[in-house]
Amino acid sequence: LFGLTVAEADARAGRLLTQLGLGGNHNRISTFSRGMRQRLGLARALINDPAVLFLDEPTTGLDPRSRLSMWELIEELGADGTTVLLTTQYLDEADRLADRIVVVDAGGVIANGTADELKDQIGGDRLSVVIADAGNAARAVMALRSLCTSDVVVDDTGRGLSASIRSGDRMVPSAI
Repeated sequence: LFGLTVAEADARAGRLLTQLGLGGNHNRISTFSRGMRQRLGLARALINDPAVLFLDEPTTGLDPRSRLSMWELIEELGADGTTVLLTTQYLDEADRLADRIVVVDAGGVIANGTADELKDQIGGDRLSVVIADAGNAARAVMALRSLCTSDVVVDDTGRGLSASIRSGDRMVPSAI
């Protein structure tokens, strides 16, 4: 198995299973939850200590604690020199784990960069404001336009306003 002796493979498998919370679990695989199967798949992928590791949505089906454990393991792999190519639907996961993010739509790359670069491309943080009196909406929109990187959107009630704003660029004036 990847040039490992039986003893080396057993020792490595034991360490990986323990690290992924599966140590001592001798149930049939058919009884494993989806999260347990995800962790077992990762252990199988790591048995040969690969230089490059492809992970396809490794945290899908994991409970929050297991998800954080998986994140920590992926971070350790990167720190130890393993290149990890990760697909994910979770933006918080990509933000935390990725040095570079590539967004693919219909088989083509539509965005590429660091998390901060991509956030800047879409305008940064979103500012939402609810005003007490819909009659003041026009005044609030005018005040917000100077802060925002996109048009100010007014909701159907005339009281809810939202727009993109670059984080840390400006303070919201108290006059609004």
